[in-house]
Amino acid sequence: MGEERSTGLQTLGKVGVVGLGLIGGSLALDLRQQGVPVTGLVHRDSTATRAMQRGLVDEVSCHPSCLNDCNTVILALPIEALLKPDPQLVEALPANAVVTDVGSVKGAVLEVWRHRHPRFVAAHPMAGTDQSGVDSGHHGLFQGRPWVATPEPSTDPQALARVKVLAEGLGSEWITADAACHDQAVALVSHLPVMVSAALLRAAGDERDPRVQDLARRLASSGFADTTRVGGGNPALGTAMACRNTSALLKALAAYRWSLEQLEEAILSGHWAQLENELQKISALRPGFVEKGPGALSPPG
Repeated sequence: MGEERSTGLQTLGKVGVVGLGLIGGSLALDLRQQGVPVTGLVHRDSTATRAMQRGLVDEVSCHPSCLNDCNTVILALPIEALLKPDPQLVEALPANAVVTDVGSVKGAVLEVWRHRHPRFVAAHPMAGTDQSGVDSGHHGLFQGRPWVATPEPSTDPQALARVKVLAEGLGSEWITADAACHDQAVALVSHLPVMVSAALLRAAGDERDPRVQDLARRLASSGFADTTRVGGGNPALGTAMACRNTSALLKALAAYRWSLEQLEEAILSGHWAQLENELQKISALRPGFVEKGPGALSPPG
């Protein structure tokens, strides 16, 4: 990355990363690569040891007091940990530091954090893989991916600007949106696919004829793998999405159910021309979501 970008990231000061899994570890690696000092906070000594072995951080601790001299703190925690934060963690956050998160639900996070820290910025980098744990972090995870912030009127503008520096410095596309709009959009393109993918896996797995199921398993290839990847992921994450973005997800599920019913009706009625026309219109929608031109965004992980 260029010198100008590296210089911008230096304005973050010392960065504390709370949680060194896929997102936190990848953030730490990219920041250190550009000369930004990083302190990690983890739960277990074994994780701390591995984090140092991998070079994720300059220093690491299991005690929140390690954040006392950080200028910027990134809460790379699971949704449930964000919504029920450790009181010791909250107490350890420096009042003048900029604090941000990476959670995929923003309305619920804001409810918890808007009054817990004066310089909190709710944000969500749309990046990921199916990996987890301290060994999953890797360089370049955020390059070319959207990084959404959901500021409120009370959000500190200087804190928001610093999070923008973080996002753009790691190669992300900076986006701001209303929290409710974000949560509904994410329900459609991230949380709904998890449920749809899980349902597809269950439909195949529940086939009662052992001969059919055995053959289906042998025939399954890239199409089935692509459409079931997110449904075969972390059950706890899928549950947290549903629990913490319930109304938006239910709205998305209702829209999906209606669309599926339209296709089913065409098949039941033998209206093949209508079905082909519907599939043609649907096919034309796909590029707008997943093909955004050279150097643009990749589909969410």
